[in-house]
Amino acid sequence: MGQVLHGSATTTEGVRRAIQNSQASIRTLAKQYSINPKTVAKWKKRNTVQDADMGPKQRHSTILTTDEEVLMVAFRKRTLLPLDDCLYALRETIPHLTRSALHRCFQRHGISR
Repeated sequence: MGQVLHGSATTTEGVRRAIQNSQASIRTLAKQYSINPKTVAKWKKRNTVQDADMGPKQRHSTILTTDEEVLMVAFRKRTLLPLDDCLYALRETIPHLTRSALHRCFQRHGISR
């Protein structure tokens, strides 16, 4: 199975491993692999050849507060109502709540159906 590289990747795992195992200078390796010396320096000091995750460390809503999410999750767990019924009941408490925001919240917390 092939490697999955992000759009800006300039090296593969094999190149990274070769950089880490090489005793050559950073400038020589950068020229050899046609990459930026900063990239070579970065991979020289890392312990792994895997790309680091660049996304948010913990997903969160952009329109709902943490308290609102806690309220919605508790409501769903207690009542076990379907999504649309939860939306109808929670709209009185959280007027800016949308169906998609509610669904994403339930998915984040593992309580969607």
